Amino acid sequence: MSARLVLLGSKGGPAIRPGGPWPTSSLLEIAGRRIVIDCGLGVTRGLTDAGMSLKALDMIVVTHLHSDHVLELGPLIHTAWTAGLADLVRVFGPAGTRACWQGFLQSMAFDIDIRIVDEGRPDLRRLVEVVEFSDGEVFSQDGLTVSALRVDHPPVTDCFALRFDHAEGTVVFSSDTAYFPPLADFASGADILVHEAMLAAGVDRLVARTGNGARLKEHLLASHTFAEQAGAIAEAAGVGRLVLHHLIPADDPEVSQADWITAARKSWPGALTVASDGLVVEFADDSSV
Repeated sequence: MSARLVLLGSKGGPAIRPGGPWPTSSLLEIAGRRIVIDCGLGVTRGLTDAGMSLKALDMIVVTHLHSDHVLELGPLIHTAWTAGLADLVRVFGPAGTRACWQGFLQSMAFDIDIRIVDEGRPDLRRLVEVVEFSDGEVFSQDGLTVSALRVDHPPVTDCFALRFDHAEGTVVFSSDTAYFPPLADFASGADILVHEAMLAAGVDRLVARTGNGARLKEHLLASHTFAEQAGAIAEAAGVGRLVLHHLIPADDPEVSQADWITAARKSWPGALTVASDGLVVEFADDSSV
């Protein structure tokens, strides 16, 4: 299995609209592992569309507990279980992840218990290990090291960028964050930096369509990064490729891929990818947009 990154859901925010993209989730295949990063709505279908057998689910890492990153955590694992999952799944997430999983188990207790008896399945509760992490090393095994950096995503305090280091390559996910210069050091020399991105021209239209007015706009401006700022982080970090992800807005008909590229090019001259659902980013692909 060669290393690759699949952008399963590319949209920032929890709402979905007809014909639009799905919220944030990614699949990182590296070191012989299939690692799911974030579990926004649609992650289960995204994984199957990417050709992954759900019963091969191995490792999940959640960056923070906003719903567009964790809403389908329980349903993904449960669906993998009904597809034949019989091996341990390790879930890594910030404080509160264990309670999130336990709450899901409680809500589905009737279904889980009856399927164990009626269908001879193993006990789902014994197939999942939840590990809560903070800054620093999250996981290290067989040459793969996962590290976390707390980023600036108010009012959420436990929100973490992730770095995956292996001989096959290094991938960094910014998670949701305002412009955060320390992220450049954290991402230094990475082959791929997956960074959230917001486009100024679409913010007012998004706020008007959603209906939350000034309060929502205040949150967006305080908690997210404009595409040109993501480019500045990539440039300072000296990464091989910048992937704009968790796009805000991602479903505005007046915003095109060219708009994202133009914004990022103000600060980033290197290899560039604009996320879309199901897009595969190969490590060996060093061509520029």
